[in-house]
Amino acid sequence: MKKIIFGVALVLSTFTFKLADAQLKINLNLNIGSQPEWGPTGYDHAEYYYFPDIDAYYYVPSHQYVYFQNNAWVRTTALPARYGNFDVYNSYKVVLNQPEPWRNAAANRAKYASFKGRRGQAVIRDSRDKKYTNHWHDNGNHNGWNKQGRDDHGRPNGHGDHDDHDNGRGHH
Repeated sequence: MKKIIFGVALVLSTFTFKLADAQLKINLNLNIGSQPEWGPTGYDHAEYYYFPDIDAYYYVPSHQYVYFQNNAWVRTTALPARYGNFDVYNSYKVVLNQPEPWRNAAANRAKYASFKGRRGQAVIRDSRDKKYTNHWHDNGNHNGWNKQGRDDHGRPNGHGDHDDHDNGRGHH
């Protein structure tokens, strides 16, 4: 009798482990829709993007930038004016799936220094992959452009009066 109970318990524990493993995989894959349209393609899950060009981060789940200011790491929904020439679409983004990666800022700077100035990384906005069909769109809160390459007022990207827009540079 003890052998039967032990056998049943063993089978049930294996089933529970498989179920928990499947749930973990599902949770990790749900992140695709949260990534901004300027995020790099090829990642089913991204917690943070690191921008080597400006030594800053972007936290995907809360759609916030994290950058160093006044001796502290600050979280905001838009980059400050000092990053006015930074282009989130054309800059290189490193995907980091670790909690609070800025706590390892010196190591990240050193490890990803070779990516500074690199261009040409494929972004979600330009992908034809079906998994990006319904990705998160920020409606101008971070980059000013929609999926069709038009600004918040429907003007084509790169055309018209943009005094109140950021031309996709990630700030206001």
